[in-house]
Parts: sequence; C-alpha cells; structure tokens
Amino acid sequence: MDVSYLVWAVTLVGLTGMLVVDLVVVGRRPHEPSLRESTSWVVLYVALAVGFGLWVLGRYGADSAGEFYTGWLVEYSLSVDNLFVFMIIMSRFAVPRDYQQKVLLIGILIALVLRGVFIAAGAVLISRFSWIFYVFGLFLIYTGLKLVRGQDTSRDPSTFKENVLVRLARRVLPMSQGYAGAKLTTVVDRRRLVTPMLIVLIAIGTTDVVFAVDSIPAIFGITREPYLVFTANVFALMGLRQLYFLLGGLVSRLVHLPAGLAALLCFIGVKMVVEALAENNLPFLNGGEPVSWAPHFPIWISLPVIVTILAITTMTSLISSVRGRRAITGRR
Repeated sequence: MDVSYLVWAVTLVGLTGMLVVDLVVVGRRPHEPSLRESTSWVVLYVALAVGFGLWVLGRYGADSAGEFYTGWLVEYSLSVDNLFVFMIIMSRFAVPRDYQQKVLLIGILIALVLRGVFIAAGAVLISRFSWIFYVFGLFLIYTGLKLVRGQDTSRDPSTFKENVLVRLARRVLPMSQGYAGAKLTTVVDRRRLVTPMLIVLIAIGTTDVVFAVDSIPAIFGITREPYLVFTANVFALMGLRQLYFLLGGLVSRLVHLPAGLAALLCFIGVKMVVEALAENNLPFLNGGEPVSWAPHFPIWISLPVIVTILAITTMTSLISSVRGRRAITGRR
C-alpha cells in the first residue's frame, strides 16, 4: 500500500478539522447532550468511517479496506471498554454532568496523541525488529488471559484505585474543595488553587496510556500499514464523547464485554505469533527458517471472526441483563 505524502496531509487536515468542530461545539456551550443529539453525532461518525473505508476500497483495493474495517472494529470495541473506565472515574470524582463532555473531549485528545506516539514507535520497531510480533502476540494473549481469569480489575468500580500520579498530584498540588465549572484552577482567598477537574484529567490521561498499550499491538496484528493503523484509531475515538452519553447505563450492562475482548485479544495474539512463525528469521528457532506449517490469516478470515465475537458478546450480554432485571422484578 503506497500512501503518498499528499494523502497523509489531506487526511490529517480533514481529521484535524473534525476535531476542531468538536472543540468549538463543546467550548461554546458545555452541556449534557440529549439522546437525539448524541445519536446524530454517533451515526455521523460511523457513517464517516464507513465512507472512508469505501474510499480506501476504491483507491487501494479490497484487502486494504478489509484491514481498515477490521482494525476500526477492534479499536472501537476496545474504546467502548475504555468508556466504562471513564464512567468509573467520572463517578469517583463526582464530575458534574454538564462538564463531563469537556472532560471526555480532552481525554480523547490525550488518547489520540498517545496513540499517535505509540503507532510511530510500533512502526519503527516493526521495521527494525521482525521478532517484535512474537512480543506483541504473547502480550495480547497474556492480556486476554488476565481478562478471562478476572485479574484485570480496572473495570470494577469497587476495586478502583487512584494511581501513583493521581495520589502524588493530590499531595503536592494545593486543591480547592469543589469544582469551579470546567476550570482547572481557581482563586480562593487570593490564593491560586487547582480544582478536582485537573485530577480527573490526570486520571483519564494515565488510563489512556494503559489502553494504548493494549490497543496498538492489537491493531498491528490486523495490519502493518501505519496509515490504516492511524486512521482506524482516529475513527474509533471520534464520536466516543457522544457515545458515552448515548449508551449511559448500557455499557455497564455489557457484562460479557471482558470475555469478548479476551477472546478478541487472544485471537489476534495467536494470529500474530503464527504469522511471525511463518516469517521467522530468528536463528535459534527452526534454524532461522520460516515454519512451513504456520499459516497466514487473510483478512477475509479475521474480519468475520472478530465480527462474530463482538456480536455474540453483545447479544449474550443484553440477554443476561434482561434476565437479571426480570429476576430482580420477580423477587420484588
């Protein structure tokens, strides 16, 4: 896939323009968006992603388009999981609903910057060290197994703990007792203090780092093309702010989401390791020769598997949630 500098430039300008529109909308009137407003924005961003994929199809072919759509779905599902942690943080710090939209937008911008850095670093590592796919693949399998065994407690409200940076900021920075709108600092008795909003942004920013560590190896397991990796991440994060308000309590009802993500990460991890074996050049493994029995996973296999995992996860979660509510109602 040969992406010219012009295509990169036009893409970056277009995506930056979309982000600026979001900034202007939020900055002009901080508020809790209505269901209709949130739905309209989410549909718009999904339509833009679908349209972009069709453009990739026409310009670069079916394989590239399939890689974009698959990567976008993977990143979107991981971003929804990210939303659940954002909800926990918002609740933990009692962020007023009218200002949660601004916090989310800043959090998403931080995530975009971090993922851009991680994508650049991942592309450099891949170009220099082919064995890095073994590392990425094993890391994803390890992460998936942690989710299966319930060892990853970051999504459990009862076990949420402030990380080192948040605790340090609390101790070092002079803080006001309450929020001052969406401001990060305020003046109390002629003294400049930070507001809890700054601590919230630190918590969300550090959470973004953790999720970037998971998501970047996952997308490189789908495609090694930096342009597709970058655009899939950006389109997955766009509209996340409105999706937060659209889903509301629905995210907490996706009780099987961790299991679905575990299966998804393990599948991509196994795919990466097997394909690394097929291209092996490590001297201590199979004499430095590719492993003949190791197959490649074409995109027409990966995409249906990932779609099936996400569909089953969503369907079984909603069924389980409905049964749980019926059981509670019946007992009452």
